Amino acid sequence: MQTGMHTDTERCVRAVRSKDARFDGWFFTAVLTTRIYCRPSCPVVPPKPENMTFHPSAAACQQAGFRACKRCRPDTSPGSPEWNLRADLTARAMRLIADGVVDREGVPGLAARLGYSTRQVERQLLAELGAGPLALARAQRAQTARLLIETTPLPMADVAFAAGFSSVRTFNDTVREVFALSPSELRTRVPKSRPAPATRGAAPGTLSLRLPFRTPLHPDNLFGHLAATAVLGVEEWRDGAYRRTLRLPYGHGIVALTPHPDHIACRLTLGDLRDLTVAISRCRRLLDLDADPTAVDDQLRADPLLAPLVDKAPGRRVPRTVDEAEFAVRAVLGQQVSTAAARTHAARLVTAHGVPVDDPEGGLTHLFPSPEALAEVDPQTLAMPRTRRTTLTSLVSRLADGSLGLGVEADWAETRARLLALPGFGPWTADVIAMRALGDPDAFLPTDLGVRRAAGELGLPSTPAALTARAAAWRPWRAYAVQYLWATDSHPINVLPV
Repeated sequence: MQTGMHTDTERCVRAVRSKDARFDGWFFTAVLTTRIYCRPSCPVVPPKPENMTFHPSAAACQQAGFRACKRCRPDTSPGSPEWNLRADLTARAMRLIADGVVDREGVPGLAARLGYSTRQVERQLLAELGAGPLALARAQRAQTARLLIETTPLPMADVAFAAGFSSVRTFNDTVREVFALSPSELRTRVPKSRPAPATRGAAPGTLSLRLPFRTPLHPDNLFGHLAATAVLGVEEWRDGAYRRTLRLPYGHGIVALTPHPDHIACRLTLGDLRDLTVAISRCRRLLDLDADPTAVDDQLRADPLLAPLVDKAPGRRVPRTVDEAEFAVRAVLGQQVSTAAARTHAARLVTAHGVPVDDPEGGLTHLFPSPEALAEVDPQTLAMPRTRRTTLTSLVSRLADGSLGLGVEADWAETRARLLALPGFGPWTADVIAMRALGDPDAFLPTDLGVRRAAGELGLPSTPAALTARAAAWRPWRAYAVQYLWATDSHPINVLPV
């Protein structure tokens, strides 16, 4: 793990001199002579080492008086993989900031969700990232604003509103300070050769964006899993894109995500533009786009029995979720039944209890029902065994009353223990929720039939205890090892739909 890499000056200098894109987002280079900050892979001639300083975040560079480089656009690099790898206070705070909590609830709201005082959170973020929560949220607003300015025809007032700024004046001042250009100057600098976003004929509130990632990215199991398990009305595969409905803080949305060799095309239709930042954050989380595939694959490749799987299709990601509570419900519905049966159970709940939505461009019809809605359902109306009804009703009642939280701020170990305390929750259900809903990169499924079968075929131990012991060498990336093991099967989850 590369925690605190910005403090390793020699290593940072080597990365800058070699223009190593693998480290984009891990740290930022600030140049003392020009007062500009860059990503490590910036194409300009590297400055002298004595003129470089290194920072852990774009916000820290901005706090220190540096502006973003116009060549390498450091604010558009993938996010740091650290925040999805770690479970400590700083990482949980960064996941919440990315989810727009500071913009909606302020720093007191952020601290309350984390269970710490405002002062403790500010002190910790400042110590590790060189910037407090307000500065980090401001940097994110600036990044979102630039994305909208350069890739959409939205009027500037709408850009300011969608990016989370409280006023157009604050928006203008921030953009000038961070990028040394006015919003209109940023828009006029966009190359005329760059293809315009496809907005003609689109519904109001529809935006087309590009989501960057660190290469390699192997899309087959990622999109194959989402398409093969899609719940009718909530998700679909259409015209080469995974589409689904989104429940967001200010309303709802629909997203279409299409894989390309160097980016994910993201087409968002939002009822309220203020939901843009959180929608982008959740889509990136769904597709695990901030992962560091080089670090993951190098670790797994060290096991000679896993190495051929990694070499065959490097860059596998863990398919996650845009709604943690939804995934937990679906995990229970999928206990000891086929993928098709789990989809059928979920679709019945959606039709009966989901919120209807309009989708002029496809076949989506509902939002997945909320825990609050499911908590009001008469258990006797659920077409499933009595024990599973008890499991489901216990889960949704705790989600609905807030005694069980699965959000990005959740502590992985504590939440897993709370899940295991629920009736009908065994290690498989708790760990699959940890892997795909909580985002724990080290969650492991040694009792999973597909994992055990693949392990046996590869010559790995196939009993849960022995496989867990062997998998200790794969930490902290065991969730990715599961993806490689699952991929040995011919199941539709491993095939990119056509």
